[in-house]
Amino acid sequence: MASINKVILLGYVGKEPDVRYVDQGVCVAQVRLATSERAYKLQNGTEVPERTEWHNLIFWRKQAETVEKYVHKGDQIYVEGKIQSRSYEDKQGITRYITEIWADELRLFGSSRSGEQPADS
Repeated sequence: MASINKVILLGYVGKEPDVRYVDQGVCVAQVRLATSERAYKLQNGTEVPERTEWHNLIFWRKQAETVEKYVHKGDQIYVEGKIQSRSYEDKQGITRYITEIWADELRLFGSSRSGEQPADS
């Protein structure tokens, strides 16, 4: 039986993308994306607060170049991709773990008109 690793996100860019060029001029862009679930009230009156989740997105080559030109803090974007986890050792020698979304598809929706983007975490 086959398995599927697919993520679909629609959210707001939390800070300006980090774009760099690596081996032989290949463009790579990292983007912090916020997705939020609205606050709501349960039938018993309990209030559940808004919850914001932060995602680390990775774009390569042409998509990364598109991010470099057109994606900015506060923009709403739609992304499809897959989850990738990795570990690294920090300066103190502690092993850290990170989960990233490696993007396969990007759609731009432009800037938020309401100015209600969450602050970056």
